[in-house]
Amino acid sequence: MCGSVPAADSGTIRTVTTTHAFVGLPVADYGAAYPWYARLFGRRADMFPHDTEAVWQLTPSCSIYVVQDPERAGRGLITLALDDLDAHEGRLREVGIAFDTQAGGSTPRRLVVKDVDGNMLTFFQDIAQSGA
Repeated sequence: MCGSVPAADSGTIRTVTTTHAFVGLPVADYGAAYPWYARLFGRRADMFPHDTEAVWQLTPSCSIYVVQDPERAGRGLITLALDDLDAHEGRLREVGIAFDTQAGGSTPRRLVVKDVDGNMLTFFQDIAQSGA
């Protein structure tokens, strides 16, 4: 479950549960972006809704899609919590994806990746998964 939001229901408020996060990243050139994202996620997409869109299901309740949309390209921001940030860092190095490491104060260490359009994906260690 991703979370709950109140919803109006005949004058009363009830909670509606979000069951899946479906997050999109617009790119200028899908043909150029797809191989990069396949390297980033370490596999081909799970679904191809049409010729210029690919979907990776990252967890049972979270999917990311990359879609050709030149007018919006480069404006995406996504933050993902991982169970092993060190392993992910090693894999990024292995497949040649550049990243910046950010850390400071009370915020956890983060790896920040930008695609060719400037969409920014930030990865951090999920504290619940780290045994801390």
